[in-house]
Amino acid sequence: MLSAVYKSSKKADTYLFIEKRDDFSKVPAPLMSTFGTPIYVMLVDLAKRERLGVADLALVKEKLIEQGFYLQIPPPQDNLLDEFKKLNGAKSD
Repeated sequence: MLSAVYKSSKKADTYLFIEKRDDFSKVPAPLMSTFGTPIYVMLVDLAKRERLGVADLALVKEKLIEQGFYLQIPPPQDNLLDEFKKLNGAKSD
């Protein structure tokens, strides 16, 4: 199972996996607008992989089969001020 991987020109650490290189026909237009101009990263054979960086390999395969694409977004960033307040017993706003 091959997948082309693109990174977003607008969103840091955001990647789009699609079935065929340069075929964005199954990706909704609003998502493409938010994603920006796709920047090609690589072609990956998911069948030969046991792991896939940050993404869940089984979920990537499932979404590619179901909807023709998979969007990998970065995990939410920790609010360091809230963490500091929590550690020091202060209330958050």
